[in-house]
Amino acid sequence: MRATPSVPAPVRTFADYLGLTRPGGAPSNTSTEGPGGTVNRLHTDEQQYPDLNPQEKRTVRRIATFGGVGAVLIAFGALGVGSFPVVQNPIAGRRLIGLMFRMQSTALTVTMVGTAMLMIAWVLLRRYTIGYLNPNAHAEPAPPRRLTRRGFDRILALWVLPFLFAPPMFSKDVYSYLAQSEITARGLDPYKIGPAAALGIDHVFTRSVPNIWRDTPAPYGPLFLYMGRGITWLTGENVVAGVVLHRVLALVGVAMIVWALPRLARRCGVNEVAALWLGAANPLVIFHLIAGIHNEALMLGMMLVGMEWALRAIDSGLPFLRGFTPTRAGGLLTAGAAMIALSGLIKITSVLALGFIGMALARRLGGSFPNIGGRLKDWRTALAEWRPNAGRTMVALATSAGFLVIVLVIVVVAVCQTTGLGYGWLDAGTLGTANKVRSWLSIPTVLGLGAGQVGVLLGLGDHTTAILAITRPIAAALAAVIVLRMLIATLSGRIHPVGSLGISLAALVLLFPVVQPWYLLWAIVPLAAWATAPGFRLAAVIVSSVISVMLMPNGGEIEPYVIAKAGMSTVVIVALAVYLAFELPRHRERRRRSGRVV
Repeated sequence: MRATPSVPAPVRTFADYLGLTRPGGAPSNTSTEGPGGTVNRLHTDEQQYPDLNPQEKRTVRRIATFGGVGAVLIAFGALGVGSFPVVQNPIAGRRLIGLMFRMQSTALTVTMVGTAMLMIAWVLLRRYTIGYLNPNAHAEPAPPRRLTRRGFDRILALWVLPFLFAPPMFSKDVYSYLAQSEITARGLDPYKIGPAAALGIDHVFTRSVPNIWRDTPAPYGPLFLYMGRGITWLTGENVVAGVVLHRVLALVGVAMIVWALPRLARRCGVNEVAALWLGAANPLVIFHLIAGIHNEALMLGMMLVGMEWALRAIDSGLPFLRGFTPTRAGGLLTAGAAMIALSGLIKITSVLALGFIGMALARRLGGSFPNIGGRLKDWRTALAEWRPNAGRTMVALATSAGFLVIVLVIVVVAVCQTTGLGYGWLDAGTLGTANKVRSWLSIPTVLGLGAGQVGVLLGLGDHTTAILAITRPIAAALAAVIVLRMLIATLSGRIHPVGSLGISLAALVLLFPVVQPWYLLWAIVPLAAWATAPGFRLAAVIVSSVISVMLMPNGGEIEPYVIAKAGMSTVVIVALAVYLAFELPRHRERRRRSGRVV
């Protein structure tokens, strides 16, 4: 009998990458059920654990207090090195509260010490939320007990509370928000004119906007600018009041993340406290979304809430319509899709989530995609098995896409017309505003800058701009391929929509022309609800810890010698604090148990 030829290895690899191949060992006549079927190496289901014992609770309280003290120190030091406005500085000239403002080196040291303490506390807390980051490095498994949700919420509140009273930190974007909101309130088009031209360079808001953004139109969606216009109506030209209300918006977004993340985690079979530890207590969230007041908080919060509502409706198995009347499940699905669409009107990136909701919905409606095995015969068999369902799949995809497009169009048109801001935010020039910055966190940009510098060193001239015009489109095409792969894998049931969204956003961030530190949260937050692989969590911890402190607290530059002095002092002070908070009590406990101390 003639042997069936094997599929060439490159073809097999490419098919597996696109999500076409069946999980290893699965027979060709089986299929993964539901939108949550997955065989991805980044995910395994986690069990729920009992509460900590009394000794572990004491250790957690010590960790929480250590982090809380760090948060207070950061907020106190920010009085000297925060991102203050150029005019209407609330502490300038104040004798007591302005003391740190007159001692920049001391203020930076206090802030760096607090930052290190909070990050150390976050890393130490991982033992009581996810266990070991690298289980293979330990002779014994982690104890089978974890921090409860109630206990975690208290710790998160303790760490966040001091930042509510701190000035903006790590970024001056909030002043751009205020300026663009003022432009909107004046009836001008923020997508065609920047703060300097619209308000004048001496305006109270314009003077606090970094020079690079003073002549730049707004890159944000109309819903966010409409919210900003409401803040301007309430606060006028009061910078401090405007900053406070923008921070309230950021806190609302973080609250949405805290609400949605554990629910999505349970849907994916992940421990909810583990997801919150990585996705909500992450230093990037605390330092940049809350302290830095970035609108990513609203975008991510609304996107995750929409994902939870839509997936709850899809996973319920209930009909979406009764006759021509939407059922409760249908209403929940529509609300979820609309919420995701609204999040895209904060920042357009989150609209990508609708694609994965669409694939989950198409699968629920009977759509599927062939799982192709490792031999040529299996390709034919899988396609033959899928062919009777091909028509149904096309109908399911068309129905799902049509429904979501209708929701998206209605939401976009309603918001754009209601706000009066029109559709200028969709212009290529507006969407590419951030490209003015050459970010060293962006892979295509780093490659372009590196190649340009090599050309300069070789005497070939500076061709950086021309090289970037090549690397950035290639990176965009690669990101599109990865997103397509995730969409197909979601339709075939190999990966959960939350996981595929997180991986797609990770590709988008890494291959984006410009990457700011807080952009990494686009991927980390949704992946926190799905990815459980120790390698991913270890990488996320390292990246979050390093990236979150790359920017100076004032959102600008500080003299290198001041940073050096503060850094040396920080090492000594933090080492002493760690010893007093953890090592000394542990040493005393060992002596007490040995009977030498009563």
